[in-house]
Amino acid sequence: MMRWFCAWLLLALGCRVFGGVESPAKPNILILYADDMGFGDLRANHPESKIPTPNLDKLAAEGMRFLDGHSSSGICTPSRYALLTGRYHWRKFHQITQAWDDCVISPERLTLPEMLREKGYKTAHIGKWHLGFDWEAIRNKGAKPIVDGKRVVETPQSFDWSRKVPNGPLDHGFDYSFTDSVINFPPYGWIENDRLVKAPDVMMDTARWKPVKEGNWECRPGPMVKGWDPYENLPMLTEKAVGYIRNQAESEQPFFLYFALPSPHAPIIPNDEFDGKSGAGAYGDFVYESDDACGQLLAALDEIGKADETIVIFSADNGSERYAYERDEKYDHWSSGPFRGLKRDIYEGGHHVPFLIRWPGVAEAGSVSDALVSQVDVMATLAAVVGADLPDDQAEDSHDMLPVLKGEEKAVRETHVHNTWANGYAIRRGDWVLVNVPKVAGRGGQVDRKWAKKHGYPVEKAKVGMLYHLKEDIGQKHDVSAERPELVEEMTALLKKLRKQGYSAPRLEK
Repeated sequence: MMRWFCAWLLLALGCRVFGGVESPAKPNILILYADDMGFGDLRANHPESKIPTPNLDKLAAEGMRFLDGHSSSGICTPSRYALLTGRYHWRKFHQITQAWDDCVISPERLTLPEMLREKGYKTAHIGKWHLGFDWEAIRNKGAKPIVDGKRVVETPQSFDWSRKVPNGPLDHGFDYSFTDSVINFPPYGWIENDRLVKAPDVMMDTARWKPVKEGNWECRPGPMVKGWDPYENLPMLTEKAVGYIRNQAESEQPFFLYFALPSPHAPIIPNDEFDGKSGAGAYGDFVYESDDACGQLLAALDEIGKADETIVIFSADNGSERYAYERDEKYDHWSSGPFRGLKRDIYEGGHHVPFLIRWPGVAEAGSVSDALVSQVDVMATLAAVVGADLPDDQAEDSHDMLPVLKGEEKAVRETHVHNTWANGYAIRRGDWVLVNVPKVAGRGGQVDRKWAKKHGYPVEKAKVGMLYHLKEDIGQKHDVSAERPELVEEMTALLKKLRKQGYSAPRLEK
């Protein structure tokens, strides 16, 4: 009798019980989203990694680690769009937003923070945005940009920095935002909510900064706040995010924090205290610093006593940058290990990324799942968690992962469409993946022939329709399309169907 009464009481108090541990009906949600981090950088994924990632390894040990998790794209903006909307990016666009582009999220598009806010959450975005703002709304009409050959470069006089910058995070569901938009794009300054904290007053000049530690600065020219230091970027964002979490200590309202790290994306600039902390050069040290930043946020959750009430999701927008080839040669560390390809590639290394979910009382600690999952699935999963009904014209590609997290089902999706460039697709079905891209060998993993030779990859002729069986060939070394022409035909037809019908979510199947 007492057992039934306790169960009733927990339901009345708005709690759920899984595995003997209470979980609130509306848990806090923290998304940690790395930038350009490979699957093989995380030591929990790839024991041969030369980079210590103690905080993320601990997170993996406390939750569920997905071996088959994917971003929507092999580049930045599209993956972020998919994560926040539950929709494949390629249904709308393919490329990244440039420095002065408007936001790619349409006003009518339901976003993850909008959905959560409707269910009573306070919502915050801290870190990289890279989805665009309406900069034209604050343009000084009489100001003339600098024309450098074919390139037009904006100046500090191009915009009225005292005005609100619309169509950013606040217009798409976030109550609070702190960002510089993109670390290597202008304007180089902090944007809090919808205003520049300080007005840019000089032009960006890398000579003003300490030297970059690996690769190049890769910073686009444009307006900058005098004294701007990119080395302060990650520490400042981390400080803001930790402060936000601490401010929730006494709040009874659930919160959603989307912490989008600017790292280990180029410029590769680990701070001095992290130099030499890895065996993979400056990039490895930057990954280590990124891990430390995540650890600070996780420690803040512990500090306020809300770790057990919070779902933590960690992933990355795409694979590591092309500097990984040199890193592999110099340090014997392959960021995509055990996969082929890097950022931008349609091969696994471009989009097969770290994917961890910790949810005390629901996801079994230390569990490992080989279920095919995508960042597109976060929307439907969290909708199920908070009891939100998704309209038929929203989150069209999002699958509910909750049965996998609970251990009730081994998988909730069988297919996934990979894409980076227009007309360049790959489709996954079960253990098979069809890379349906013309001239794929030129962009897919033969870019660096030294690397290909070292890892035993054949030199392939470019073709449309390269078929791989991932269970037997996770590194995608052996194209077996000639042996399975009927499967190539079936998967080509399936890709065409999914592209044409405009959705892939199970709830939308008639």
